Amino acid sequence: MARRCAMTGKGVLVGHNVSHANNRTKRRFLPNLQDVSLLSDALGRSVRVRLTANGLRTVERHGGLDGYLLAAKVSQLPDEAVKLRRRVERALAKKTAA
Repeated sequence: MARRCAMTGKGVLVGHNVSHANNRTKRRFLPNLQDVSLLSDALGRSVRVRLTANGLRTVERHGGLDGYLLAAKVSQLPDEAVKLRRRVERALAKKTAA
């Protein structure tokens, strides 16, 4: 499983540890990933996703999972989020048609 946020796409960054003697060694900056279950009103169930703490705050600010996915541009979403967005759109279309 990749170390990447399912909503924002934030991943691992690389850099250097710099010692007092200015020696540089490679290091990785890992994102603060959390496994969370978010409730989708359109799907009527919870969806398990792997988000960064910042991504979780962003989703909550947009009014939950459905609000975030429908407000975001498809070109800016990772593949996993685009698939989830399509499922939400289909579920909403079924609810409005019925």
